[in-house]
Amino acid sequence: MVGPKELKEVGLDVPDPFSPKMKLPGLWLCVSFGCAASLSPSCLSAQFRRPGDFILGGLFPFGKDTVNLTARSEPTLLRCERLFMDGLIWALGMRFAIDQINNSSSLLPGIRLGYDMYDTCFEPLVALQPSLLFLTRNGTTGIGILCNYTEYQPRITAIIGPHKSDLCLLTAKLFSSFLIPQVSYGASSETLSNTELYPSFYRTVPSDKNLVEAVVMLLNQFGWNWIATVGSDDEYGRGAQALFLSMAGNDNICIAFEGFIPTDLAEPNARKQLEDTVKLINSTKVNVVVLFAYSLPAQALLEHSIRMGLGKKVWIGTEAWMLSDVAAYTPNIQSIGTVLGFVSRTGTVPGFREYVAELFSSVEQEKFCQQSRELSRLMNTEVLDTHCQQCDHVTLGDIWPLLRVTMVQPVHMAVYSVAHALHRALGCTSEGCPKTPIRSWQLLHFMNTLPFEVNGQSFRFDQSHGTNTGYKLIFWAWRDGTLTYLPVGDYDQSLYIQKSQIQFHTADKKEPTSECFRRCQPGQFRRIKGFNLCCYDCTDCSENTFWSSTDSTSCSPCPQHQWAPARSTQCHERTERFLFWDEPMAVALMTLMALTAALSCLTALLFLKHLQTPMVQVAGGGRNLFALLWLLLQSLSCCLYVGRPSAGLCAVQQLSYALCLNGCFSTFVPKALEISLLTEFPRCAPRLLRWVTHGRAWLLVAASLLTQALLCFCHLRLGPDYLVADYKSLPSEVVLVCGTQSWAAFALLHGYNSCLAFACFLCTFMVQTPARRYNVARGITFATLIYFIIWIFFVVVFATLRTVLRAVTQICTIQATTLGILASYFVPKCYIMVFRPDLNTGDYCQNPAEEEPEEDSVNRQ
Repeated sequence: MVGPKELKEVGLDVPDPFSPKMKLPGLWLCVSFGCAASLSPSCLSAQFRRPGDFILGGLFPFGKDTVNLTARSEPTLLRCERLFMDGLIWALGMRFAIDQINNSSSLLPGIRLGYDMYDTCFEPLVALQPSLLFLTRNGTTGIGILCNYTEYQPRITAIIGPHKSDLCLLTAKLFSSFLIPQVSYGASSETLSNTELYPSFYRTVPSDKNLVEAVVMLLNQFGWNWIATVGSDDEYGRGAQALFLSMAGNDNICIAFEGFIPTDLAEPNARKQLEDTVKLINSTKVNVVVLFAYSLPAQALLEHSIRMGLGKKVWIGTEAWMLSDVAAYTPNIQSIGTVLGFVSRTGTVPGFREYVAELFSSVEQEKFCQQSRELSRLMNTEVLDTHCQQCDHVTLGDIWPLLRVTMVQPVHMAVYSVAHALHRALGCTSEGCPKTPIRSWQLLHFMNTLPFEVNGQSFRFDQSHGTNTGYKLIFWAWRDGTLTYLPVGDYDQSLYIQKSQIQFHTADKKEPTSECFRRCQPGQFRRIKGFNLCCYDCTDCSENTFWSSTDSTSCSPCPQHQWAPARSTQCHERTERFLFWDEPMAVALMTLMALTAALSCLTALLFLKHLQTPMVQVAGGGRNLFALLWLLLQSLSCCLYVGRPSAGLCAVQQLSYALCLNGCFSTFVPKALEISLLTEFPRCAPRLLRWVTHGRAWLLVAASLLTQALLCFCHLRLGPDYLVADYKSLPSEVVLVCGTQSWAAFALLHGYNSCLAFACFLCTFMVQTPARRYNVARGITFATLIYFIIWIFFVVVFATLRTVLRAVTQICTIQATTLGILASYFVPKCYIMVFRPDLNTGDYCQNPAEEEPEEDSVNRQ
C-alpha cells in the first residue's frame, strides 16, 4: 500500500494524514499505518456489490476528470483520472446504512438488502451506463420493450443518487418512465421539484430555492446590494443563478456582473473564460461575489483570482464547494478574503467513522477480501465494472480527515426512506417480513405519504418530494494556517447570524461595504442613473405623493381625499377649507355688510320720515321704501356665503342675489319709463303715463318680480349651483365652493336684471334737465352704470376662481352693487332732505320737461 506522498505523485489528490486536525483512535491508527508499510493493495473496490432479496442501486462519483472525453471515437467504457474522496465516503455511507438495516431486528427482519454501486465520474455519459443496467430485467442484461410495465421487474428496487443535478435530470427521466424510486443525496436543482416530469424522483437535501432565499437574506442583513454572481455552466449553476437573479431583483440587490465558468476545464477556451470572468469582476469594483458551482470549477476560479490579483473579497458559497478539498489544494487560498456560505443542516451519523475504520482494517485481511470478491461475483461483475480501482490504494489515513466534514446523513436518509417504504409495502411485523414480490412502483405511495425515521429523527418528503432540513451558515476561519469550518448562523425560513464570530478581511475586522448606491431614506425613491439599472440616486417624493416601499422607482400618488408633504411615507386626511366665520376676511366682510345694512335702514327711515315731500314723491314715493327693503335683504344675503357650504346653500345663493336685485330694479322701471315718455314721447305721454304712475306702477313692479321668480324656478330646473370639493387648488386642504353647473341657467337668471338695468339706462342717460331743477334721471343712470361696471369685473373673476376667494368675490359684488345703488340714487336725495331742505320743493323737484304747476305735479304721483 502506498501513502499520501506516493498517491500525489501518481495524480491522486488526498489530504495529508499528518494534518494537526486528524485524530485517529489508537488501535485504528496503528492498524492503518501498520498496514501502510505493506505495498499490496486492499480489496476496498470489492465492497460495493452485494446480493440480497431487494437490490438498491447506487450512483456515486468515485472519480473525476474523465479521460479525453472529446477525443472518444468508439463507444468504449469511460474512465476517470483522479479519485474523488467525497464520492467514496458517500458510497461507504450507503453501505453502512444497508448493513445497519440488515442487522436490525425491527425494520426489515428476515429481509436482506443488497446493493450495486457504480461510478458516475460527474459525467452524464458515465452515469447513463449503470442507469441502463439498473433497468434491465432481473436476471438478464436486456431491457424489455413492453406496452405495460406493471409486472416488469427490473434488476434493482430503488436507486440512491446520483449527486449532481445534471446527472439527475438525465437519469430521473429514465427511472420515472418505469416509476422506479430514485433518491438523490445532493441534487438541489429546482427543476427537479416538478413532480409531473419526475414523479419517482426524491431527494434528501433542500432545493436551490431554499438556498437562494438564505443567500438573499444574508446579503440584506449585511447591506450588500452591489455584487457579482458566478455560476458553473451546468444545471446546478445555471438553475441556482437564475433563481438568485429573480429573487435579488425583488430585494434591492443589484447585480454588477453575472457570468458562468466552464465545468470542463480541459476545453481549449476554459482558461480564457476564467480569466475574462476575473477581469470583469475586478472592473465592477464589487466587494462581494456569490459563487454557485461545484468544487472543480470553483477551485479553478479561485486559483485564477489569486494569480491575477483580484484582491480580497467576500465570497459567498454553498456546500457544493465550501466543504470540498478546494482549500486543501488551492495555494495561498487565504488571500481570497472572507468565505461565507450555507451547508445543509444535517446531523452526524453515529458509528459511521468507527464503521469505516473497521472496514479499512478488514480490507487488508486476505480472508475477508476473498469472501468479498466471491459475493461481488454473484452480481455479474462481467457486465459492468465499478471503475473504482483507485479505491484499493486508499488508506484510512487518506480518508479520515474528510470524514469530519463530508456530509453522509443525506445518503443515510435516502437508504432509510426506501427501507421504510419496503417495510410498509411488505407489511412487516415485529416477527418478520413476508418475502413476497414487490414492484418498485408500489413503494411510491408509501414514500409520498408516510414519514420515516432515521436515528431517532422523523423526516417526511414534501409535495415536491424534497426534505427541507434548513441550513447552517459556515465561516472559513483560519487559525495558525489551519482551516476550520466555523458555524456562525442558522437558516430555517429566517436567518440568524452571530456577526461577532465573523472576522472579515478588512483592517478593522468588520464587514465591508458593497454598494453602487446608498440606501434610500424613507420618503425617497430610486432614480436610475447611468447605463446600469442598479445604480441610482435617491430623490425626495414630491407633495401629495408618498413612498410605499424600498424598491420603489417612483412615489405613489395619494388618494384624492388625502395629501402628503414632500418626502412623506404616508398620506394624511385633507382638512376642509371654506370661508370661516372667525377668519379676518370674513369678519371684515361681515362688518361691511352690517354697515351697508345699517345705511339701508337709515336711508329707509329718512325716506319714510319725508315720504310726502316733493323729493321722495318725485323719486317714486313708496316704491323707494320697497327698493330699500330689497337692498337690505340683498346685503344680508351675504351671510349665505360664509361658513361651510352645502348643496342647499349653493342653490339659494344666486337666487337670493338675483331676486333681491330685481326687487330694487323693478322700482326703477316705472320711473325710467315715465321720464322717457315725458322727454322723448311728449305727445304720447298723456295717454300712457297712467300705466307707469300711481297704483298701476306697482303692477309693473309685481310683474317684474313674478318674471324673476319664474326665471329662478327655471334656474333650479336647468342646473342650480352645486357643492364642489376642489382638491387641486390647495396642497393640503379640500376647498369647498359652490360651482356653476350651467352657465346658460346662470345667464338666464341674471340676464333679466341686466335687461332691466339696460332699459332704465337707455331711458335716462340722454335726459336733460333745465337749470335749477333736480335731475331725477341722473340717479337711475349712475345706479345702472355702476351695476354694469361691477358685473363686468365680477363675471370675469367669478368664472375663473375655484378657491375661497370665489365666495369673497360674490360678497364684494353684492356689497359693491348695494353701496353703488345707495350712493348714486338714494344718498343724494338724503343729502337734500337733511342738509338742503330749501331745495325739497315742488318747483325744484319736478320730472324733466314738466311745465305744469307744482300741485298737478305732486298729485300725479
